[in-house]
Amino acid sequence: MAGLWVGAAALVGVGRRGRRLPQPLMRSSALWTLKTFDKILIANRGEIACRVIKTCKKMGIKTVAIHSDVDASSVHVKMADEAVCVGPAPTSKSYLNMDAIMEAIKKTRAQAVHPGYGFLSENKEFAKCLAAEDVIFIGPDTHAIQAMGDKIESKLLAKKAKVNTIPGFDGVVKDADEAVRIAREIGYPVMIKASAGGGGKGMRIAWDDEETRDGFRFSSQEAASSFGDDRLLIEKFIDNPRHIEIQVLGDKHGNALWLNERECSIQRRNQKVVEEAPSIFLDSETRRAMGEQAVALAKAVKYSSAGTVEFLVDSKKNFYFLEMNTRLQVEHPVTECITGLDLVQEMIRVAKGYPLRHKQADIPINGWAVECRVYAEDPYKSFGLPSVGRLSQYQEPIHLPGVRVDSGIQPGSDISIYYDPMISKLITYGSDRTEALKRMEDALDNYVIRGVTHNIALLREVIINSRFIEGDINTKFLSDVYPDGFKGHKLTENERNQLLAIASSLFVAFQLRAQHFQEHENSRVPIIQPQVANWQLSVKLHDEVHTVVASNSGPTFTVEVDGSKLNVTSTWNLASPLLSVSVDGTPRTVQCLSREAGGNMSIQFLGTVYKVHILTKLAAELNKFMLEKAAEDTSSILRSPMPGVVVTVSVKPGDMVAEGQEICVIEAMKMQNSMTAGKTGKVKSVRCKAGDTVGEGDLLVELE
Repeated sequence: MAGLWVGAAALVGVGRRGRRLPQPLMRSSALWTLKTFDKILIANRGEIACRVIKTCKKMGIKTVAIHSDVDASSVHVKMADEAVCVGPAPTSKSYLNMDAIMEAIKKTRAQAVHPGYGFLSENKEFAKCLAAEDVIFIGPDTHAIQAMGDKIESKLLAKKAKVNTIPGFDGVVKDADEAVRIAREIGYPVMIKASAGGGGKGMRIAWDDEETRDGFRFSSQEAASSFGDDRLLIEKFIDNPRHIEIQVLGDKHGNALWLNERECSIQRRNQKVVEEAPSIFLDSETRRAMGEQAVALAKAVKYSSAGTVEFLVDSKKNFYFLEMNTRLQVEHPVTECITGLDLVQEMIRVAKGYPLRHKQADIPINGWAVECRVYAEDPYKSFGLPSVGRLSQYQEPIHLPGVRVDSGIQPGSDISIYYDPMISKLITYGSDRTEALKRMEDALDNYVIRGVTHNIALLREVIINSRFIEGDINTKFLSDVYPDGFKGHKLTENERNQLLAIASSLFVAFQLRAQHFQEHENSRVPIIQPQVANWQLSVKLHDEVHTVVASNSGPTFTVEVDGSKLNVTSTWNLASPLLSVSVDGTPRTVQCLSREAGGNMSIQFLGTVYKVHILTKLAAELNKFMLEKAAEDTSSILRSPMPGVVVTVSVKPGDMVAEGQEICVIEAMKMQNSMTAGKTGKVKSVRCKAGDTVGEGDLLVELE
């Protein structure tokens, strides 16, 4: 894991390369040695366990890591002072195994437990078990966990604390006149929907009185015909909602602060993908109102730790309470960057009983921070289906300015089916949003991840999208921008020519290197003629063949692509996973992921991996006589699109199935995925059963 910096560097004081980074709330080093605990057990794994351990080391606190048997060589285990195995790989038998964890606490005599996020972080029973053994839970007390964990109770408490909740009329609307009166009381727009509704039937959105009357009439008719029940309800419609959350921090002395907001609207399957702080959408008045309401709720439940109050925000900046997370959030680093606070340190201090050391007026917004969640996922499948494998090569872009990487992996680490597929949290910080986003773009280009499929391409496309840059985002951003699914970066003509020129230059550079080896190996038969002035190439990209002529003079290649000339300059260090090139003065960072003798080359360019086929003119002419391998007929077979465990199998040999009918369910990394038939037919064979572990591409069911 890369060195931790907060507020870009509050933990280290000086940034990489000696560049001083903002540290507005940094205090004397005495704060790091303030007496808290001698030993803390971290009841988690991966990047968050590493994150907590780093702060503990700064505070002079010894740490205990817990791990499953498959995590025995993980980074968090190596970083900790002690480590205890708490069970086999499945989370229910290890990281959720309270008995084993309690035994580890007793064995190591840990005085406190930091739960991280997920697993047992919001489990009130775990907190009670710790209290019974006089072990401190580094988080809120059980009352707050229970109150905020119950959605009905939390909404009632929020209302009582005068926190905005989504308004609605819980009774049955009698007629159109009453519908208009209620809609005016709630405030437009409103959602009119059938009491017995479902499937979108009997549902209308109204933006004014006239639409409310029409909506009442149409919805009641649809409800009566669809459900035999024409009763209607009305509630506030949140149009194009944003997901914006407020970080709060409370102590055991009745003090609470709000640490500004995080914009978390870029999501897939209700999971955040890109976060930033602050939000481009909020003004200071709305920010203050949201912060004050978040603090009011925290005080109402006597909240004493770091927590997050989540809101939905509509297009007119009206905001409504969604839920409260009684733990450290995944995206907490962006808040640390703009405030200079180390939230883990604050949690530990509060748990020990110290009062907060800051006032609300002390909390700044310094600069801008963006976080991208880098996952081992295939973004071309439903914006990200899990991928597993071993990291054959891994290099974080921490050599760049303003970059922080929170990770818990290293070269050789395994991404398994048992745990969340997150590789890391990539955070960039800048003086403003433009600088932070440009640094993120560069960081993504310089991130080397080999051995697993990853979502770098999707992340990069999001941050350069014009809507995202303008701040025109909501929770439906991905489905709105990519209605047909993510397809990767769409090259402009100039970008296409740049890619072809870079690929051709790489091809020639590899050939020249081979020639250099041959010139120094007399026993080999030379197969490349020396002193080739111009390389005439045939380059295939996206089923289009381009004629390319390349020549070189020192580190610069002059490449003619379909009549256009480009100059490509680089050091041409072909052993490096990263290649910095200049194309007619435009800097680019590319990665050559693979190269085959047959001419196939995979290049990561502008985040997306492109497959090009490069041959010399003579080889291309001869290649026309080669037979192509026939494509597999996949209509009669069902293969697993991802590695996972078979949960259920719904068919047997001889069964007739219809197109779209569920065949089986595959669970991968806590997600269940329904596998359906591609056509109507009879089941010929079933190659899996419930409980089987399958890999990507494994045959599951075959039809006749």
